[in-house]
Amino acid sequence: MRPPSGGSGVRAAAARSPAASFLLAAAAVASLVGGFYFWLVVSSFRLPDSGAAGCRPDGEGSWAVGMFYGSSPLALRPIELEGRSNGNSSAWPVANPVLTCATATEAGYPSNFVADPFLYVEGDTLYLFFETKTTTSMQGDIGVARSFDQGATWEFLGIALDEAWHLSYPFVFKYENEIYMMPEGNKKKELRLYRATKFPLEWTLEKVLVNKPLIDASLVQFEGYWWLFASDFTRYGVEKNAELEIWYSNSPLGPWTEHKQNPIYKSDKSLGARNGGRLFVFEGSLYRPGQDCSGTYGRRVKLYKVEKLSKEEYKEVPVNLGIEEPKKGRNAWNGMRYHHMDAQQLASGGWIAVMDGDRVPSGDSTRRSLIGYIAFLLASALIIFVGFMKGAISCYISPSLWVPLTRRTELSRIFCVHRFNQKVRRYSTSISRYISATKTKLSEKSWSNMLFFCVVALFGILNVCIAVHFLCGGNGAEEAYTYQGLHSQFTMVTMTYEARLWNLKVFIEHYSRCESVREIVVVWNKGNAPSSDAFDSTVPVRIRVEEINSLNNRFRVDPLIKTRAVFELDDDIMMTCTDLEKGFRVWREHPERMVGFYPRMIDGNPMQYRNERYARGKNGYNLILTGAAFMDSEFAFKTYWSEKAREGRDYVHKNFNCEDLLMNFLYANASSTRTVEYVHPAWAIDTSKLSSVAISRNTQKHYDIRTNCLAKFSSIYGPLPQKWEFGMREDHWDK
Repeated sequence: MRPPSGGSGVRAAAARSPAASFLLAAAAVASLVGGFYFWLVVSSFRLPDSGAAGCRPDGEGSWAVGMFYGSSPLALRPIELEGRSNGNSSAWPVANPVLTCATATEAGYPSNFVADPFLYVEGDTLYLFFETKTTTSMQGDIGVARSFDQGATWEFLGIALDEAWHLSYPFVFKYENEIYMMPEGNKKKELRLYRATKFPLEWTLEKVLVNKPLIDASLVQFEGYWWLFASDFTRYGVEKNAELEIWYSNSPLGPWTEHKQNPIYKSDKSLGARNGGRLFVFEGSLYRPGQDCSGTYGRRVKLYKVEKLSKEEYKEVPVNLGIEEPKKGRNAWNGMRYHHMDAQQLASGGWIAVMDGDRVPSGDSTRRSLIGYIAFLLASALIIFVGFMKGAISCYISPSLWVPLTRRTELSRIFCVHRFNQKVRRYSTSISRYISATKTKLSEKSWSNMLFFCVVALFGILNVCIAVHFLCGGNGAEEAYTYQGLHSQFTMVTMTYEARLWNLKVFIEHYSRCESVREIVVVWNKGNAPSSDAFDSTVPVRIRVEEINSLNNRFRVDPLIKTRAVFELDDDIMMTCTDLEKGFRVWREHPERMVGFYPRMIDGNPMQYRNERYARGKNGYNLILTGAAFMDSEFAFKTYWSEKAREGRDYVHKNFNCEDLLMNFLYANASSTRTVEYVHPAWAIDTSKLSSVAISRNTQKHYDIRTNCLAKFSSIYGPLPQKWEFGMREDHWDK
């Protein structure tokens, strides 16, 4: 039935018609595909907490701050390689980043990111000044934090400077027993200098140094003069973030005179023209960090050695920064960008540095939303298109729509309105005929039509997945979790042999990208060991060749392991990095426990080994398989190789099975408190059933052997503890 004359409309076919049912089915399939993709891929991303006061997605990024140390500013290493620990937060070692938006937010100052860090060293105490993007005003303020342990832990003290305009780049220095700060505040179109009246939280305006909107301004005293390096923010086009100016004076308080070569740079963003932190002097030479802004703002820090600096001349050459490039992409805190560094020499002669980093490029949240909504609209359009072609949706445009509402008047004749409407009517009629012919042709049952609709369906599914990925996937990173404000790292240990090399390569390529993985140790039990270079890995891979083929080798004491936490994982299990990070976070809460992903409930008289389904039916567990479990390497490995465990080890070696059960009995025997904890993975794939060499391929035989092991170990070490129920954690990670 057509709409009334004089109007237009869209009408749907009868709800129970085959075409309408087809349309509803298409929408249902799209929803199912989106849900499956979310579970399989997107659920592995760490999603932002919509109710959080800070750390929200921000178009400027998710900047954080890390610590670096070295004997030279040209050979700095991140804090995790220095072995600095903090037992109160189970951080063995402490890992970067050491200061994040969460540091400020948890102290009562909600922030989306922290960036542009500058150090002020006062004896053994470090003060850190930085930009913090306040969520209340959505502008930058200057925050300050303090550390008494050389930067391993930081206490957020508060906001040091808050103006009505955006502030960043808080260059802090001391001159004639006064402490000054020169932050960037280009909205005032002037470069201001502040003096501390009550360090570090109270400051007053001392003077305006330069009446010009200079950004990222840094001072340095060198060869008799004070030099000011900065960029003019009024530049645009190719000169934006590509301009550098130099000024000089006899005092940091001015007056300042422009360098004769200004602007030093003005056309290439990749040259590092815009300052990237404090200039420093090393072995008599001056060095300037700059920002490579090619591709995205703040892509990386580039270091330059100044060869000539006078009132008339300036020349610098690039040198190696000496910091290893991050390799884990978005899974690394500085994987996409690092644009600022402040390196200073300590009284001890060593060097310390702070650097900011970001796991996403500039404008990432806006870009992801745009791509997601476009994909969603395309998927919706395809569903409507299919519904239209199948007759579930019909569209009718009345020709009377183009008839003038009044009779032809002198005005309509002047502007040819009537002729225009006549042309539109002819074109719309032609289009309608073409659409009708196309619908008729596509309604025919032929292989070509089936292929066409299959292609349309695949394109629709692709767009649904893209929409879910970009709209529901956060920033697309599998981020590490902090515990008591600190990050840490763990070592992965897996045991394999020659026949499973193909599995190992996939295993290492995947898990080496997880943020908290420090090293992967491969316990090589049998056959010719490969070279570490044979693997695509972002972390060191160490092949530990064993003399005999024994499952006991998995828990051998290894003095080369540099982390307290180890994650024992079978080489045939694949799970998401986010699940590993969750497990690591839970282990750090209770490092005396084994924390894993495969629970079992051992009970009965005699005890019998059963699968996870049995534990679910009992709503509890008392054993965790070490095929995917975190443990304290110092305690677990030494206990496993102690004299009291000798009889159990001999039984494991004889039966080539049950090493994980023995570890559980040893833990239970050594403590009267809880010894295991479960974390539910989003998904896990066990490829052992696909392998002809897996010891658990014959499930029933495998279970029978393990039942015998339970009887043996309980007779030696006593029973396992009571059960612990699922779903006891507030975060529901153990459901």
